[in-house]
Amino acid sequence: MRILITGGEGQVGWELRQQLTGAGEVVAVGRAELDLTQPTAISDFVRQYKPEIIINAAAYTAVDRAESEVAIAHAVNAEAPGVLAIEAQRLGALLVHYSTDYVFSGNASSPYRESDPVSPMSVYGRSKEEGERRVRAAGGRHLILRTAWVYGTRGKNFMLTMLRLAAERDRLRVVGDQVGSPTWSWQIAETTIRLIERTGTAPVAETMNLTAGGQTSWHGFASKIVERGAGLGLCPLIPVDAISTADYPTPARRPAY
Repeated sequence: MRILITGGEGQVGWELRQQLTGAGEVVAVGRAELDLTQPTAISDFVRQYKPEIIINAAAYTAVDRAESEVAIAHAVNAEAPGVLAIEAQRLGALLVHYSTDYVFSGNASSPYRESDPVSPMSVYGRSKEEGERRVRAAGGRHLILRTAWVYGTRGKNFMLTMLRLAAERDRLRVVGDQVGSPTWSWQIAETTIRLIERTGTAPVAETMNLTAGGQTSWHGFASKIVERGAGLGLCPLIPVDAISTADYPTPARRPAY
């Protein structure tokens, strides 16, 4: 089996590489090997490698910077998945594409279902929603997996940032009125592989919301990170104060739930 992973050095891409060892011929590419802002390069790469499975773990995730880098966010998050989907359809390959909770408004008070209407509030969210639409429009075999609040032991994520700041500061101030489900990159990779195995060669065109269970605020998550980090000797046990979204303004609007 030939498997192509984009975003191979990212949080989920790296975990996929580890867990797929021995599963077949796996090629994991990063920005240096494949520029996702170049549609022709994407097509040429896929046609040359001819994978049976494409896992698109790459994305433009600089949520605030996307507000001023609209074209780049759209190229990576919308256009590139569309090209991958077209090439996958041409090959008869399965495309797994990761999306985000940012396709929703965040105005709910209970967990979103796949059938709930999307209403992104930021450039990042709109680019990811457009990516979903282009994958579906290609008409090939695909799984769209929406996840949220991804963290892991490598890359840039909230957990590692909190551990670093806790080691540098006397106390932390973290938003307490945004709620979500922190989701471990290892679990995303493991679940993705199970879904691929379950799908096999059958026709599939599904969109799934994929996160860990439960919910907490960024403040609740930070508090637990500092508590566990201190217990492991990674940082001191410092106070973590809850603040409101209004106290921490950002260029892009975040879903409150």
